[in-house]
Amino acid sequence: QPIGGSRLNLSAMWYWFFKFIGLGPAAWFWLRLRWSGREHLPRSGPVILAANHVSFLDPIGVSMGVPRKVVYVAKTKYYSGRSLGGRFLAWFLRAIGQLPIDPESASTANPAIETARRLLTDGGVVAIFPEGTRSPDGRLYRGRTGVARLALPSRVPVIPVGIVGSREALQALPRRSRGIRIIYGAPVDLSPWYDRADDPDAWREATDLLLARIAALTGQEYVDRYPTADEIGKRDSA
Repeated sequence: QPIGGSRLNLSAMWYWFFKFIGLGPAAWFWLRLRWSGREHLPRSGPVILAANHVSFLDPIGVSMGVPRKVVYVAKTKYYSGRSLGGRFLAWFLRAIGQLPIDPESASTANPAIETARRLLTDGGVVAIFPEGTRSPDGRLYRGRTGVARLALPSRVPVIPVGIVGSREALQALPRRSRGIRIIYGAPVDLSPWYDRADDPDAWREATDLLLARIAALTGQEYVDRYPTADEIGKRDSA
C-alpha cells in the first residue's frame, strides 16, 4: 500500500473511529485494560513496539494505551479469510492500514519490512510481535529476526511491551475479563549492532536481547526455539 495521500488519510480515519467509537470503549470496559510505563512512549517521532503474543486481544490492548496511530505487521493469512468473519477481519485490517507479512516467506516479509521502514522514516509507530505467532501455551518463544532487520538500519527506539492476562481474558469471553495488563518498558539499547545491520548474527543477538527484556516484563518462561507445527495445530483446534 502507498504511504501518504488519501489512502493513509482514510486508514487513519478508520483507525481513530474504531479506537474511540467503534471498538475501543467497549474493549476498555469489557477487558479491564490497565497500562503502565507509558512514560517510555515518545510523543512524536519513529518508534517500534515489540510485544509478546498470547491472544488475539493483544493488538487491542497495546494500541489503546498508545496516543498515536499504531501500524501492526500482521500475518498474511488474516487477509484471506473466506468466511463472513474472515472477510470482515481482512477488510478491517486493510481499512486501518495494517501491514501483511508471512514470517516464513522472504517474498512477503521483505516488502513488508521495507514498507515499515518507510513508515518509520515518516515518523510513525510500528508494532510487531517478534514470536511471529501466538504462543501455543502461554510461554514466550524464540523471536523471529524481522524486528532486528527493521530496527538496526532504522536506528529508531525499540520499546519492549509485556502483555499479561490477555490469554485468560480471551478464554473467559463472553464474560468480562479479570483484567489485562500492558507494560511498556524502557527502550532497548541496540546500538552495539547498528554497524552490523546486514549481519544475520547481529539480527539474532539483538532479537534475543529484546525477547529477554519482554520476558522480564511479563515473567513468562522463555523457550529458546520456535513453536512446532503440532503445537500450533493443537492451539488452533482448542
